[in-house]
Amino acid sequence: MDAVMARRSTAGPMGSADPGRPLRVAMYIRISTDEEHQPFSLEAQEIKLRSYVDSQPGWELIGAPYRDEASGATTDRPGLQRALTAARAGYFDVLLVYRVDRLSRSLRGLVEILDRLDETNTVFRSATEPFDTSTPVGRMLVQMLGVFAQFERETIIDRVINGMERKAARGQWCGGYRPYGYELDSASGKLTPVEREAPLIPVIFDLYVNARTGTRALAKELNSRGHRTKNGKRWSGASVMVVLRNRAYLGEVYFRGRWHRGDAPHPSLIDPELFDEAQQIITARGDDYSRRASNSSDYLLAGRVKCALCEKNYVGTSASGSKYRYRYYTCFSLSRYGKGHCAADRLPADQLEDTVLQALLAVYADVDLIAQAVQATAARRADGQDRLRDELAAVSKEITAAEAGIDRYLTAFEAGDLPQSFCGPRVQALAEKAAQLRDRQRDLQDSLDQPDPTAPSEEDLAALRAGICEAVASGPPAVVKSLLEALVHEVRVESRTRIKPVFRLPEPARNPDARSGFRAMLGSAAPNQP
Repeated sequence: MDAVMARRSTAGPMGSADPGRPLRVAMYIRISTDEEHQPFSLEAQEIKLRSYVDSQPGWELIGAPYRDEASGATTDRPGLQRALTAARAGYFDVLLVYRVDRLSRSLRGLVEILDRLDETNTVFRSATEPFDTSTPVGRMLVQMLGVFAQFERETIIDRVINGMERKAARGQWCGGYRPYGYELDSASGKLTPVEREAPLIPVIFDLYVNARTGTRALAKELNSRGHRTKNGKRWSGASVMVVLRNRAYLGEVYFRGRWHRGDAPHPSLIDPELFDEAQQIITARGDDYSRRASNSSDYLLAGRVKCALCEKNYVGTSASGSKYRYRYYTCFSLSRYGKGHCAADRLPADQLEDTVLQALLAVYADVDLIAQAVQATAARRADGQDRLRDELAAVSKEITAAEAGIDRYLTAFEAGDLPQSFCGPRVQALAEKAAQLRDRQRDLQDSLDQPDPTAPSEEDLAALRAGICEAVASGPPAVVKSLLEALVHEVRVESRTRIKPVFRLPEPARNPDARSGFRAMLGSAAPNQP
């Protein structure tokens, strides 16, 4: 170790401090995937580096160069990681590059690499930029070059974005998945209609607008005619909606939050009037899934019913008769793709909700079952105490390390050893990590401080049952739905005649002045009979 340190502190481009042993040099070369025509190709870098090594007395080239064809914005590169691993193993004394930006175009990445080389007592050299990373001045110069490399990278990004915006303004496709009905013409850079797909787009809009066919029914009709999506899958209501919402069929191109018509747009497949009518129908029907997610649902068990055959949730569906609307719970796979994907039964919503409510009341009337569930919960909690304590100790240790790191960076900044541009992001990252760790520390401590669970008394359960019955009888649907969300863990459907609900158990409030008779849920229990 002492010999290596001596060579590192005194060796320079002109020779080695140990004349009996050459200075072992490894080369690292890199080119970005988008730099095929730039002057510093992999071959050009290797030739220049070999000449540079030959010109230095006491230098010995070790093996083939480590090479990457990847962006310099990240350090996660195979060749670079192999070089760092070899440095850690002591295979070479100097890592040589043609220019600093070949090593990294990010200041953070550059400093990270230099730190890892420093830990292995390996010197970093650039063949075209004179500095010595074994000295503070040399490290400062490298960091300054790293700043310029990052600035150059960000400038390139800005130029690329501006070029893409100009491309969109000309009506050229800016990349990404091509819409159904189009392919990319490499010569013009624009979308061009596909003969086997394009005629279907007007049909989809016509069925939706003029025939008033819903998206799921439309998908079923397309599948029955033998049509498939661009990736060969069956149509679904969601994939039909993607077509109906896509302004690319008007000849427009999307880039950075805007639709561009362009000076010479690609061929449109539908009329603007038909597209506008489709958007009005989407809004009127509520078919827009982004809006639907925030709408209230009259299905009391929404999100709680799961299909045992395909492991998908049941969703609320309905059918309208001559006088009434009939509600159902239908497996998601069955609803979207049909019986070919899942043969689960469709369940009448009113009957299922009433059955689950009756089972819920029956469970809360079974004092022995509740006691067994509480005992099982207490046993699981006791078994997990040691794990929680170990995790709490590990989290506390990480918090201490993060705070010590913040102090080191602040001390270095105050002493003028590190610039604010480097210290600021590092301190912010460590502070955010420490804040997250403290949140986890509080959660773990709260879990450890929780008292042992106790079973509710028969009077408590009777009061809970009465409250459930009152809410169901006179409360609005939103209240009943919230109640079931709190008390129902899952309703697992194996078949129409085999349905297994699992309920959560409330723990009696320990504060006698509490407004509610119960507090956090302490476990779950299933009825004795499925």
